[in-house]
Amino acid sequence: MANSEKERLATEVEDRWVDFQRALSNKRTYPVEQFQAFWDAGKRYAELTRNDPLIHRKVVAAINGLREFLEVERKRVPGTIIADADRLESMLFSGYDPYFEGDEPPGL
Repeated sequence: MANSEKERLATEVEDRWVDFQRALSNKRTYPVEQFQAFWDAGKRYAELTRNDPLIHRKVVAAINGLREFLEVERKRVPGTIIADADRLESMLFSGYDPYFEGDEPPGL
């Protein structure tokens, strides 16, 4: 894996995180689009670094404790946002995706 690609994705995750936090200042609507852009960047980073023992510090800062941050930041958070936050933390820190879309065990 190219270090520059890892660095570029880490910067993208950080940029999308900042965009999402800015969008949270609007208390009328939840910034689902900005969260989705952040989540997509985080997922790409997690997939790229799945077997890499080193994770970029700015990515860790953005994703560590994400679910708790989202729950505390607003009283009402769309359920899919909380589920996606759990999924992203699992993909980055545990190295697996707990979502089975297309990979369900036989019989489900």
